[in-house]
Amino acid sequence: MNILIVYAHPEPKSFNGAMFEQAIATLTKEGHNVRQSDLYKMQFNPVSDRSNFTTIKDPDYFKQQQEEVYATGANGFAAFIEEEQQKIEWCDVMIWQFPLWWFSVPAIIKGWIDRVFAMGRFYNNGVIYENGMFRGKKALLSITAGGPEKNYIKERYGELAVILHPLHRGVLEFTGFSVLRPQIIYGTEKLSNQELNGELEKWSQRLKNLQHEKPIVAGSY
Repeated sequence: MNILIVYAHPEPKSFNGAMFEQAIATLTKEGHNVRQSDLYKMQFNPVSDRSNFTTIKDPDYFKQQQEEVYATGANGFAAFIEEEQQKIEWCDVMIWQFPLWWFSVPAIIKGWIDRVFAMGRFYNNGVIYENGMFRGKKALLSITAGGPEKNYIKERYGELAVILHPLHRGVLEFTGFSVLRPQIIYGTEKLSNQELNGELEKWSQRLKNLQHEKPIVAGSY
């Protein structure tokens, strides 16, 4: 399979970094084609504006979706945006590796979504969900959370399935991806080295069987 790993953590020696490297090593050893977007290493700018494009539809008023549709037909995306778009179009499976910050993704991933998931290129009127451009592709969120699992309940932090719903349903399924069960490691700051190594091994074993996994329904796992 062709697998894209999108990684967002500013510290390469972090546990997220270890999960990222483990995924690359395991999937490559299993014979998959692996590409990556290490967003911090790339110094990816999350601010979406006219620099997304080399073309201009309306010079007097910037409406991003209008410019995206125009750029799609005119080959008008900036080179660094085009490169990321082609990676997503290339892959069979997309994995995002990131820490849960303030119950969401780090800003660098949100900006990557804002700039790369362009109307006309990745979705359009009626070309969403079961008719989405990426139907047949799968996506997996691999996440570290600082809090313990017991806190992710409705009465405390909120259920993680609900927290992840905007990503699962609002971005991935919206563009046609089938969503796989997320990989969650809770309370990483309090885990021992032995426990962290155990999580890395679980991750590796899961990845070895990735091609056989069945999608979940967003909001349940």
